[in-house]
Amino acid sequence: MPPEAPYAYDGLDRVIHEKARLGIMTSLVSRRKPIAFGELKRLCGLTDGNLSRHLQVLEEAGLVAIDKGFEGKRPLTTCRLTAEGRERFLDYLAILEKVMRDAAAASEPEPDAAARPRPA
Repeated sequence: MPPEAPYAYDGLDRVIHEKARLGIMTSLVSRRKPIAFGELKRLCGLTDGNLSRHLQVLEEAGLVAIDKGFEGKRPLTTCRLTAEGRERFLDYLAILEKVMRDAAAASEPEPDAAARPRPA
């Protein structure tokens, strides 16, 4: 990262960082088993179309797998993280932790001028 742009955070994965996709990834990473489309829709507060589009982006990036099948005679679509998706999400979280540490450090108040040692 260039020294003139210390807060650019190139490591924040743009595919994951979008709000709806971040919600999807968070929902999926917390479970080892696939999640039904309807349950994922409820967890993320998205419409069918919106969830479908975001899942398509994540699937094209290799982060999620979408499986279509049946439960009895009813169609069932499930979603799960791929191994790459889990790894990239954990990398994303590590960068996000750095963002939070940097923001906390930058927001610390400057010491009072009177409290600063004077040059000799």
